[in-house]
Amino acid sequence: MSLEDSLSRPIVLAVDDNLDNLVLLEFQLAAVTDCAVVTATTGEAALHLAEHSQPDLILLDIQLPDISGVEVAERLRQSPTTNRIPIVALTALARNEDRDRILSSGCDEYLTKPYELEDLQAIVTRHLSLSCSPL
Repeated sequence: MSLEDSLSRPIVLAVDDNLDNLVLLEFQLAAVTDCAVVTATTGEAALHLAEHSQPDLILLDIQLPDISGVEVAERLRQSPTTNRIPIVALTALARNEDRDRILSSGCDEYLTKPYELEDLQAIVTRHLSLSCSPL
């Protein structure tokens, strides 16, 4: 991503340790909006990128190899430079207690995998106020 891209388009930080899921998410984002996407495969990398790229939205897998997405969300909320960035959890964890724990960690929304492209588009549109292309 060039500096020009990051200045002219909203930035979405996509975090998932599964590379297939990450590539799919990038493809889906390209299909529904004109945002720049930066990616991370670990919680620590996500924290670093959030601090330095200042994304407009974070799509965060909860089950990461180093630190959990719950801890990532909590740490993002504690930092004055990242505490206002919307965080959407993307996870296979679907029980009510998982959802409650994830939302109480600081995530703004919760989307269960597998999700519908229309649901992803609605969330991205809501948080970025973009004019997404029709599906």
